[in-house]
Amino acid sequence: MLDTVYRDFGTGYVPRWHADIIDPAAAYLAPARHTLLVAVDAGGSVVATAALDSRGPAHPPNPVHVAERFPSGGTAQVRRVYVRPEHRRRGLARRLVDELMAFARADGGYRAVYLHTDPTVPGAEGFWRSLGKVVHDEREDAGGGQGIVHFEIPMGR
Repeated sequence: MLDTVYRDFGTGYVPRWHADIIDPAAAYLAPARHTLLVAVDAGGSVVATAALDSRGPAHPPNPVHVAERFPSGGTAQVRRVYVRPEHRRRGLARRLVDELMAFARADGGYRAVYLHTDPTVPGAEGFWRSLGKVVHDEREDAGGGQGIVHFEIPMGR
């Protein structure tokens, strides 16, 4: 996951955004309604990750109407869907997201599935558009907001 924030996002590690990356067990394994999926290759190297938690998007930094639409507790937020570049375009991310969706449905308490993406990451926006619907595109805001695109994935997916 750290590779992605340095290589794809160009931000590097930012504690207020990426604390879950440093302690994924506390963020995704300890809470009963959270999960972390990790895909490894035949040699045992991590090639992809995907996570889900019960925290809705916060305002700020996200638009208030997005935070209100996806409240914590009733929202499954998809996070940290990363696939190493040499493993992309093989269906791995879609399979991991399908598993996250099955987890959210089995929980029984989620009413919506939310995620946001950085559209400057190659392939990210197109991938998420193939799975869900855009609920807010910050590039259309005055000043461009954070430039983030917010999505909802249908629970029945």
